Amino acid sequence: MAIKLLSVASEIYPLIKTGGLADVAGALPGALVGHDVETRTLVPGYPSVLLRAGKAKVVRRYEALFGATATVLAAHVDGLDLLILDAPDFFAREGGPYGDHAGNDWGDNWRRFAALSRVGADIAAEGIKGWRPAIVHAHDWQAAMTAAYMRFGPAHGIPKIVTIHNLAFQGRFGADIFGQLGLPAEAWGVDGVEYYGGTGFLKAGLVSADAITTVSPTYAEEIRSPMNGMGLDGLINGRSDRLHGILNGVDTDIWNPAEDELIARRYSARGLGGRSTNRKALEKRFGLQRDDAPIFVIISRLTWQKGMDQMVGAIDHLVGLGGKLAVLGSGDHALEGSFLAAADRHRGRVGVQIGYDEPLSHLLQAGGDAILIPSRFEPCGLTQLYGLRYGCVPVVARVGGLADTVIDANEAAVNAGVATGILFSAGDPLALYGAIARSVRLHGDPDAWQAMQRAGMRADFSWTHSAARYAALYRDLLDRAAA
Repeated sequence: MAIKLLSVASEIYPLIKTGGLADVAGALPGALVGHDVETRTLVPGYPSVLLRAGKAKVVRRYEALFGATATVLAAHVDGLDLLILDAPDFFAREGGPYGDHAGNDWGDNWRRFAALSRVGADIAAEGIKGWRPAIVHAHDWQAAMTAAYMRFGPAHGIPKIVTIHNLAFQGRFGADIFGQLGLPAEAWGVDGVEYYGGTGFLKAGLVSADAITTVSPTYAEEIRSPMNGMGLDGLINGRSDRLHGILNGVDTDIWNPAEDELIARRYSARGLGGRSTNRKALEKRFGLQRDDAPIFVIISRLTWQKGMDQMVGAIDHLVGLGGKLAVLGSGDHALEGSFLAAADRHRGRVGVQIGYDEPLSHLLQAGGDAILIPSRFEPCGLTQLYGLRYGCVPVVARVGGLADTVIDANEAAVNAGVATGILFSAGDPLALYGAIARSVRLHGDPDAWQAMQRAGMRADFSWTHSAARYAALYRDLLDRAAA
């Protein structure tokens, strides 16, 4: 019999996306079908989600969900079975899913995502018109309270998993909100939602979950250290027997250069010639000079975590070595300004577009020679996997999922034909400069460079293996619950 899984997530591709969480939430359900897992995903009813859902069916009503009227809608969109929390007071807003156009967090985020989690726990306990999940999988702090509501409510016996996509975002709020969460008094404490004197959503989920997963094996080890545990390493080490590092996959239907309709010309590992057409389109789009110099690309949030402050300092070095740079991203306003200033300083060599553009991200992967990812920490990373798929060689910091997925082009790996990219020490500007220089030198050897491209394109980072691991984890938790 198929396992009925409720996934709870604050975003899901292709309906709403700010980062890799959406890609995972959107791709994993389809990959699990082959492992006899039937998934329904509970997501907030943002305007973009409701627009795509069309005429959805009401399957649950709330007269007073944290003070707001709300309904749960059932819809099938782009192959996804969705349960949508339609609560206009919480989600019918202009701006992003977590904040306004100016980048300020919504002041009631605790209430918005407590509501999402409360509904997830209610569905776990009572089901939806003949469908009741056997297991619940919550993603990141925005959904982590689902596990806490289940633990302290009627769904406490149902297995629950919390996945950490990025430990830096924890959902920390004041102690004063606890009385409004609808949890029993015993939920307040070190073994509950209390966290350094305040309320911790992610912490509450991690201490309540039957299993904790991260999105790469290396990141699972990194967060056990004080440096990367961000205040939660003690809890995580105390629950290390429940910790699993499962590498993210990519949706190979969406990210496939042989069939991608968003790029200028399709191609495959056997015929890389089509990349030249995409290269020309990329040069035109970013106003770059047309020559044989390597084009480095960045597709990223422009933040400290992503190492973009150090990248700004490396731009003159990159251009001085003969390289070109195309940047797509947004984030810290000061960093945005620094990248734009570099584009003005190096016209024809550096091009920058602030914001996010999904079709353009495909063209960058298809036309760029190398994708730069100098993250200080990176739970998994997906852009390097897309780069591997598209023959855009990853130049990445040796952290988290980047270290798990890229084989460094050292002399032995190059000679053996297995190198897929270039790795360097995270947080070290000189190491970043050296990696850029090494990339330029390798690009000057077309045979070696194309060998790296083809090796990366042959690597299998589909969801096949990762979905099998999730399915096995679900079954193990169900067996334990039944014992």
